[in-house]
Amino acid sequence: MTVSRVINGEANVRAATRDLVNAAIQQLGYAPNRAARSLAGAEELRIGLLYSNPSAAYLSEFLVGGLEQASRGNLQLMVEQCEIDGREVKAAEHLARIGIDGVILPPPLCDSQPVIDVLQKAGVPMVLVASGQPRADISAVSIDDERAAFDMTCHLARLGHRRIGFIRGNPNQTASARRLEGYKRGLEQSGIAFDLDMVVDGLFTYRSGLDAAERLLDQKAPPSAIFAANDDMAAAAVAVAHRHGLDVPGDVTVCGFDDTPLATTIWPELTTIHQPIRDMSKAAMDLLAGEIRARRGPMRPAPKHLTLDYTFVRRQSDAAPRRRPSAHA
Repeated sequence: MTVSRVINGEANVRAATRDLVNAAIQQLGYAPNRAARSLAGAEELRIGLLYSNPSAAYLSEFLVGGLEQASRGNLQLMVEQCEIDGREVKAAEHLARIGIDGVILPPPLCDSQPVIDVLQKAGVPMVLVASGQPRADISAVSIDDERAAFDMTCHLARLGHRRIGFIRGNPNQTASARRLEGYKRGLEQSGIAFDLDMVVDGLFTYRSGLDAAERLLDQKAPPSAIFAANDDMAAAAVAVAHRHGLDVPGDVTVCGFDDTPLATTIWPELTTIHQPIRDMSKAAMDLLAGEIRARRGPMRPAPKHLTLDYTFVRRQSDAAPRRRPSAHA
């Protein structure tokens, strides 16, 4: 304690004692360990959030979680937007150049190899959020996308639906493939043959959901239920169903994934999978801060992968298929 007081220039040390401590410091060639001192004092860390998410609802939830955790953990959150057109690499290089302490990569950048390469080359710690297949050498926070999609598909089959359409997400995101696998496995579990015509591509955007739902509902034998890989595309499917003069869920069931605020701002409110986006953001901030501070010690910490729980949320957009002819037929 006395040595600490001398090093920090505190006045409550006798002159003779101060001289003895300073002489010992000079003889030993001792210099204060800045990393250890910053760890003990929990100095403010600068965390970069690099995002390029097409869903404003998803981003809003993610930002709220990050800001809440930043205020608790003595963290400064720096938010940087970019587009997936080559500019994401420049954005990552900028964060590395300004000496950011660590970076959070939510989807879709959690699966961007060029961005990951830039940050790893610069020695910047990062945490991947919501990647369907996070790398073993990088810390990550996710849910079990495959199992969640399986649960939703089985729910629709239990209601009696046999033609279940699926709007999958952006093919560049690993979570899209995991959710598609869960859908396929749910069909198999329910004794329903996989039909390629029941699967259409989306990009996790509302507009892509409009196009995808049109392709599904324009078929000669359209689905009685549509499961979209996120709430934005599910909301678009509801809009298209209404445009076709169909009642949701009377004529067609529509379900989503994520449980963003959008799920409860449309009518009917969406049955969906609650992905704990805000908690995932908080967990990522906490995980990254711990890793940064641990790196300043003598041991390099091993990457950690956290899997958070999802929740099936049933609301008003799903029902058993009609047992009588539709009024709109």
